Amino acid sequence: MDLQNLSAALRASAPPRTIVLADEMGMVREGLAELCSAKTGFRVVALCADGASAVEAVRQHRPDIVVMDFNIPRLFSLEAIRKIQCLPEAPLTVILSARGDRKQVLECLRAGVNAFVLKTGSGRSLLDALEQITTGGIYVSPELHLDKIFASAGRRSENMDPLESLSSREYQVFSLLIDGIRAKEIAARLDLSPKTVDTYRASLMRKLDIHDVAGLVKFAIQRELTTLC
Repeated sequence: MDLQNLSAALRASAPPRTIVLADEMGMVREGLAELCSAKTGFRVVALCADGASAVEAVRQHRPDIVVMDFNIPRLFSLEAIRKIQCLPEAPLTVILSARGDRKQVLECLRAGVNAFVLKTGSGRSLLDALEQITTGGIYVSPELHLDKIFASAGRRSENMDPLESLSSREYQVFSLLIDGIRAKEIAARLDLSPKTVDTYRASLMRKLDIHDVAGLVKFAIQRELTTLC
């Protein structure tokens, strides 16, 4: 048996990689589950509609991979991933997102996400991501041009994008505010007190020189940063 056939035989005999899928939309969850299950070597063990359920499913099933929508309700995706990464034998993580602005991609990668996949891409992108991360790589949808994303990371200048000045927590609060989530719900999704959320909101508004939520939404719509577009 040659090396290529031996490698294929070993993959076929290995137990399938298990996946927990989390997306608010039922039809999306089911479609993703069919897509992943159709790929040899992968098996979906749980479908979740929110971030808190995803964390619980990981505790229960101990999957190899978690695939989660960025805008998952109840517990914000990056907060859910933070909790998941604190568990023993933490799984690999894939974020699905309808948008791919540079700040969002960087915040996900800084949070330890292994793959960032645009939901506007083809199903092949998710399968490519699963293949790449299980062999030790990091995946970002090729439409996002990873070289450009990192080209000015950490570089400061007078022309710096104001979003770059936001801390990770400020950006998370910003992301939820521009999608119409109220402060009390933001506190619950980020596992923070309402007072702390108010502090982050005041800070990010000062940095962006925008002074109300309507202004934040207008800013986000102009830059195509929100699902409200």
